[in-house]
Amino acid sequence: MNTLIAGLAAIATVLLFVYLLSSIKILAEYERGVVFRLGRVESAPKGPGIALVLVPLHRMVRISLRVEALEVPPQDLVTRDNVTVKVNAVVYFRVVEPVKAVVEVANFLYATTQLAQTTLRSVLGQVELDELLSQRDKINFRLQEVLDHHTGPWGVKVMLVEVKQVDLPEQMIRAIARQAEAERERRAKVIHAEGEFMAAEKLCMAAQQLQKEPVAIQLRYLQTLVEIGADKNSTVVFPVPVDLMTSLTRFVDKLAPPSSTPRLRASPNTWRRPASNPGRSFARAWRRIRKA
Repeated sequence: MNTLIAGLAAIATVLLFVYLLSSIKILAEYERGVVFRLGRVESAPKGPGIALVLVPLHRMVRISLRVEALEVPPQDLVTRDNVTVKVNAVVYFRVVEPVKAVVEVANFLYATTQLAQTTLRSVLGQVELDELLSQRDKINFRLQEVLDHHTGPWGVKVMLVEVKQVDLPEQMIRAIARQAEAERERRAKVIHAEGEFMAAEKLCMAAQQLQKEPVAIQLRYLQTLVEIGADKNSTVVFPVPVDLMTSLTRFVDKLAPPSSTPRLRASPNTWRRPASNPGRSFARAWRRIRKA
């Protein structure tokens, strides 16, 4: 009898030792344990380190405090300017209040995933395509603000939201390419016009500087002749100032009498032509040369 009692005591001691060992839980630095005692949650989570959980009186739920990366699957949406696009994103969040993450929501990871999908469609549906492609920072901040507002009561903090990829229809890609090409051509024309304007200003300044010294234009002519003859060129160039041609034209116009209809003197038998004017003939020939 004593042997039986001693054996039962030994077995009980071993079972108690095993029970105590199984009741000891070790929590890592990034983990917290939400403990329920007889169905009631304790106000402060356990950890990190050793936590004693007496089953079945206690029940513990492990919660990781590390940052989680949640990939939002591609969503088909329509922008405000009626363009159909497919957009996916990534959400970075972490649990800041383990008790709320366990008590307030059944599965905070699944709930955050569904909320991210609906928020992505609703927010991006309110912007135009140009804003979606050019103002990523503003859109990302808007998404992060909306998600953080809704996940705050769950004890989840959304740290960052990034739109990863925007898939456009083939026709829209070609239209954007044409728009970019037209924009580049516009810039090229504006730059060319600005260059012509600056060149004209510099030429005006150079003309004013040369006008102060009449000899400078002759020196410029001589320098041009030297540059032309430097390549063993057989062409002979005689620079003629434009002012000289203008003065010659005015001189010829002065020699020509005012044009008038010649009056013929009638005789009883024959008609005689008026005497020819050499100056007028020279003026007519010079006008023909200028027109040619």
